[in-house]
Amino acid sequence: MFGLRQWLAASAATVVMAAAPVAQAETLADALIAAYKTSHLLDQNRALLRTADEDVATAVAGLRPVMQFVAQATRQHRIYDRGGIKQNIDTAAVALSFDLTLFDFGRTQASIDAAKEAVLATRAGLRGVEQSVLLNTVQAYVNVRLAQEIVDLRRNNQRVIGEELKASQDRFDVGEVTRTDVAQAESALGAARASLAAAEGDLLVAREAYKALTGAYPGKLATPPAAPKLPKSLEQAVAMAMREHPDMIQQQHQVKAADMVVAQAEANMKPTIGLSTRFGRTSGILVNEFDEGTTSLTMSHTLYAGGKLSAQYRRALAQREAQRSALLNTTVTVEQNAVNAWSSITVLGAQIAGNSRQIEAAQVAFEGVREEAKLGARTTLEVLDAEQDLLDARAARFQTEAERYYSYYSLLAATGQLTVEKLNLGIPTYDVAAYYNAVKDAPATSYQGRALDRVLKAIGEE
Repeated sequence: MFGLRQWLAASAATVVMAAAPVAQAETLADALIAAYKTSHLLDQNRALLRTADEDVATAVAGLRPVMQFVAQATRQHRIYDRGGIKQNIDTAAVALSFDLTLFDFGRTQASIDAAKEAVLATRAGLRGVEQSVLLNTVQAYVNVRLAQEIVDLRRNNQRVIGEELKASQDRFDVGEVTRTDVAQAESALGAARASLAAAEGDLLVAREAYKALTGAYPGKLATPPAAPKLPKSLEQAVAMAMREHPDMIQQQHQVKAADMVVAQAEANMKPTIGLSTRFGRTSGILVNEFDEGTTSLTMSHTLYAGGKLSAQYRRALAQREAQRSALLNTTVTVEQNAVNAWSSITVLGAQIAGNSRQIEAAQVAFEGVREEAKLGARTTLEVLDAEQDLLDARAARFQTEAERYYSYYSLLAATGQLTVEKLNLGIPTYDVAAYYNAVKDAPATSYQGRALDRVLKAIGEE
């Protein structure tokens, strides 16, 4: 269901409502801003992006030394054969150890690059979620407006039929019509009441959908702004979609990440060269206290792992192929959605023209049938049918015009342009790079930790 006040200017109720001060009404921009600020779905995906940021920090840590403190207490129990002498030897040792990977044939670097590509893919995914939230909000806004206008239309129709019933009853009282005419008017009034109840139910549903997206029930909704700036041609729309749609960008980075995973799997089959250093002190009963320090340079190479490394490599190849196929499929889907949105605008424009002509004809027919009925040339049923035809024609145009307005924003979403920034809503937006910049070098202590706390606090206040 869709709807806009400007489309219902033909009705008297619409004219009255449109005269309300715009300053007191909620605008479409207000709804979009509220949805952006309150969306739990956006919060969820922002947290997922921060998770991906931390994966980069984890991978970067692989290039750094690992320092460990070890404290050990040991009791050695000895029994000597000669004389059955028993002896306990207690020792205590403390040590610091450092382990550093010097060369791993690009294994760690491939992991870092894969994590960075995953971050860029997740950022694009977050942008896609933002588009979805905003597009759903446009639909909810339009739905509430249409639902309200349909309620007004149904209420006005019920009033008109009520007047027709009264007129039929008066004509019946003077013998101009039969009891059948009165019954037909009563039946039509009952149907009008049922239609009004259904319309009021649709309005309740639309209000709940609006609240779910914006965090509050709608008040008086203002007339939506003019159509947003759209691509000038279908070719431009498709080219823009291929270049800027978040699904395309996300999938491209996922392909690159898969390439890095293949490189990592290849490097896993090669040696690793590392440096280890240990400094410690040992003391205890019956043991001379001494300090020791050792440094070693090692090279390790897995010769056989039961086929595990080969399986991981084959899996990486298959995953890369899957991501490449997914990119091709995404290309087809994104292009199709752009063409569909463009075509929808064109088709709905033609339908609106037809609806307008239908309304004009239905209006003339209704007025003619009503006048002829006063002369006894038409029955009450024919008047009611003409009234219903006019009502249906108006409702059809409202629906079609609403769908076309929604299609404008669908085309923006299909081309990757439906974002808070590109809609110029004038509010601060979530900085996708702030957290990444704070953690990309794997901060651990002191100043870096405090800086990260400030970033987290700022994110929480947005």
